[in-house]
Amino acid sequence: MEVHGFCETGFEAVREAFVKNFEKDLEVGASVVVTRDGKPLVDIWGGDADPRGTPWAEDTIVNVYSTTKTMAATCVLMLADRGLVDLYAPVADYWPEFASNGKEGVLVSHVMSHSAGLSGFEPPLETIDALYDWDAICARLAAMEPWWEPGSQSGYHAVTQGYLQGEIVRRVSGRSIGTFFREEVAEPLGADFHIGLDPAHDARVGELIPPARSLQSPEMAPDSIGVRTFAGAALDATEPRTSAWRRAEIPAAGGIGNARSVARVHSALACGGTLDGVTLMSEAGVARILEEQTRGKDLVLGMPIVFGMGFGLNDASFPISPNPRAFFWGGWGGSLAIVDLDLRASIVYVMNRMEADLMGDLRGGNIAGAAIQSLMA
Repeated sequence: MEVHGFCETGFEAVREAFVKNFEKDLEVGASVVVTRDGKPLVDIWGGDADPRGTPWAEDTIVNVYSTTKTMAATCVLMLADRGLVDLYAPVADYWPEFASNGKEGVLVSHVMSHSAGLSGFEPPLETIDALYDWDAICARLAAMEPWWEPGSQSGYHAVTQGYLQGEIVRRVSGRSIGTFFREEVAEPLGADFHIGLDPAHDARVGELIPPARSLQSPEMAPDSIGVRTFAGAALDATEPRTSAWRRAEIPAAGGIGNARSVARVHSALACGGTLDGVTLMSEAGVARILEEQTRGKDLVLGMPIVFGMGFGLNDASFPISPNPRAFFWGGWGGSLAIVDLDLRASIVYVMNRMEADLMGDLRGGNIAGAAIQSLMA
């Protein structure tokens, strides 16, 4: 197994965990980056970018599914830090049509914490192509009635969260969330991450290897929130191979990047909002991520989780660091991103061989554990 890139002294365990995944035939291609104070301490990649044996290169990028949510949340947090969005104000203050069918009390914070009661579509999507019509999807969400009392508990908004966040960004900034992210985050930081991919980058995109089953919730009753969330057209993991998916802005699932680009953005958060002279938000703005919104068993994921403002929070039910001021999220298939404010560190794992579970993939977990130990040493 040939590993490319570099690994600073003291972080050999991260490289070993990376290699072990390949030795166990759990990987096809992957990349890992660990930073502290904005400096990369580990930046490694290896394997193949597709099943045909194309090498995973330094600039290979792939669809990271819900790790994209960390970028969408960052955009909303930036607007909040500028005083343009009140996180505890009704969504309808920015998107008046959203108030229909009992949603006048749904707050931006409910959207950020998956507790808005809109985890799926009603009626269910007939085709995945429906996701590519931004205005129609947002109109559908604006017309819906919440499936449970908003703010009472979380129910993972697997695909809908990004549209809800993105429409708030669009209404406030006048720009689509993909454009806002590119102009305000990716380009200033030099982060190779895209919400809506320019065709010029297509040749660098690795191919995801689908999991054994389609995206779905744990075993639940047919009329449960979890089952309703994934009802209708099933999202097939081959969809990111299509130009329609790549061009569309799907802020909860369609982001394309690699470990280096995710870590670049997250390093700015880890360093208090500013990295290499680029300020995304104030240190207080970053700290808002840690404002606990919901706690308990998620209606969709079927497991206990604590949500802050746009991220999962460190907790005994889902420990990600010995430090309390840490937060995370990951993507369907296995990608994982952790930010530890106490360590001023970012840990990111991105791969192309997908596992079926929405949570709990040990490939990234083992790498993150090794990274935390190395950072704490």
